[in-house]
Amino acid sequence: MSKMSMTSFILLFFFFFFSLSLAADPDMLQDICVADLNSTTKLNGFACKPASAASEADFSFLGLAKPGSTNNTMGSLVTAANVEKVPGLNTLGISMSRIDYAPGGLNPPHTHPRATEMAFVLEGELEVGFITTANKLITKTVTTGEVFVFPRGLVHFQKNNGKAPAAALVAFNSQLPGTQSIAATLFASSPEVPDAVLAKAFQIGTKEVEKIKSRLAPKK
Repeated sequence: MSKMSMTSFILLFFFFFFSLSLAADPDMLQDICVADLNSTTKLNGFACKPASAASEADFSFLGLAKPGSTNNTMGSLVTAANVEKVPGLNTLGISMSRIDYAPGGLNPPHTHPRATEMAFVLEGELEVGFITTANKLITKTVTTGEVFVFPRGLVHFQKNNGKAPAAALVAFNSQLPGTQSIAATLFASSPEVPDAVLAKAFQIGTKEVEKIKSRLAPKK
């Protein structure tokens, strides 16, 4: 093989390799793929039920129409409209949620490992922010009609500092973005993260670790 041919081959190989590594979800090969939530088939997503069995109910959801109850410890409630609630979203790479906040309510620091989030403030005023991997806080107070973006996988939060309820409508570029609440993930996992690990990481004593765990333990 000539030097020129070898160079062309190497360039073609790297072009092909990086094209594959940067590829997004593949294009759909059918009109719809309504999730069969009862299927035991394990996929990266959900198996499709027969198109003939699809109905308008698979593509609609009223759960975001009204405010949810914020009578809880954090004073906030997330109502999701993802593939588990709207089976017709399967393979479409999009979902939504509504978040309601009591006065002083907090959607605590969390991440979405599979999606970027865009929040639109329906009413009220929210203090929002995310933290970059360089440990920089990007924060802003957003008001009714304003949009704020939280990049995929970065820790972020929203808090209602006002005296009236607030609400936001958020969109995700995933049918099931996933949520990891930082405090609950670390202090309420099952099996538990060892106390010694948390004590050293947060520079606190094991008694403090146990106290936090007891407060975040799932209600039985």
